[in-house]
Amino acid sequence: MLASFTQKVAAVDNRFTSFHRMEALQVNLGDLCNLSCAHCHHHASPHGVRIMGREVMERIVAFLARHPGLTLDITGGCPEMNPDFRYFVEATAGLAARRIVRSNLAIALEPGMEWLPDFYREQQLVVMASLPCYEADNVAKQRGDGVFSRSIEVLRRLNSQGYGRTLELHLVHNPGNGSVSGSRAVLEKQYRAELQQQFGISFNSLHCMNNTPIGRFRDQLELNGTYRRYIEHLVEKFNPAAAEQIMCRTLVSVGWDGSLYNCDFNLAAALPLQRADGTPVTIDSIDEVTLSGSAIRMAEHCFSCTAGQGSGCGGATVPSGVVTPAATQQDSQSAAACLLQ
Repeated sequence: MLASFTQKVAAVDNRFTSFHRMEALQVNLGDLCNLSCAHCHHHASPHGVRIMGREVMERIVAFLARHPGLTLDITGGCPEMNPDFRYFVEATAGLAARRIVRSNLAIALEPGMEWLPDFYREQQLVVMASLPCYEADNVAKQRGDGVFSRSIEVLRRLNSQGYGRTLELHLVHNPGNGSVSGSRAVLEKQYRAELQQQFGISFNSLHCMNNTPIGRFRDQLELNGTYRRYIEHLVEKFNPAAAEQIMCRTLVSVGWDGSLYNCDFNLAAALPLQRADGTPVTIDSIDEVTLSGSAIRMAEHCFSCTAGQGSGCGGATVPSGVVTPAATQQDSQSAAACLLQ
C-alpha cells in the first residue's frame, strides 16, 4: 500500500506539512477559456461558467491593500477572458510587489483581444506563457491545431514590446506523456536554441511543471487505464529535496467565488480550506489559514509536486545539481524531449 503524501512529506520533515509564511496570492478568475487543452486540470473551455465577479475582486483588492509586498498570481482558465480582467489588473496596480498573468498566448489573437500585449506592458505584468513544447505537432496534440503558430506570433509581439529582455517573459513546459518533466536545464537549453533559430524568439526562463492527475488529464489517464500507474510513477520519483519547497507552504489560492485553497490544483480537485466545523474559509477570513503552522490539505495528486526536480506554479523547485539520482533516472537526451506518447 502506498504511503499518503502527507506521510511521505512528514517523513522528510513534519514542518513541511504546514503553512510557512504568506508570499503569494494566486487568484483564479474562472474556467472560461478559448482552448480545451488535453492536460487542463480545470476542464476549462469556451463553455466555462465559473467566472469571478467584480464583488469578489474588490475583496481581493482590499486584502492586497492591507498586505503589501506579496506576489499576485493571476490565472484561469484563460484569465484574460474574464469580463473584468482589465478592471482587476488596473485595480491591483501598486498593491503587489510582483504581478503575474498566466497566459495561453493564443488568446491575444482572438477577435477583440489584440490589445493584450500592449496592456501587459503598460501594467508591467510578468507574463507566464504556456508553451508545452517547441515542436508544433506536440503542441497540437495537447492544445489543438494551429495553437503553436498562434503562440509563436504572440511571443514575437511580446518580444517587440520588450518582453524577454527588459520585461519578464517566462515559458511553461509540461510533458505530454505519462512521465515527470525532464531536466529543466536541458529543456531550457533546447527551447532557447529551437525558438531562437527558427523564430528569433527570446525569453527569460523555462518553468517545468509535472502534469497533475486531476481534471482532463486524469480523465485521459483513466480512459487509457493508466491512472494508478501514473500515481505509482510519481511516488517512485518522489524527491525529498522538493518537499520543503512545495508551493502550498507559501501560497494561497482564491477560487472564482472567493473560497480559499492551498493551491490551484486543490481548487480543481474541490478541496477547499475549511474550519473545524466544515464551513469554507473565504478571502475575507484569509488570516485564519495563513498563520505559520496551519495545516495544509494534501491529497494523492500532490505527488506531482515532489516528483523529479519538483514542480509547482514556479516550475521546478530543486536545482538540477541537488536532485537525487533515484529521483531522475533518465539521461539528458530523454530529458530534452517534449514528445507525446
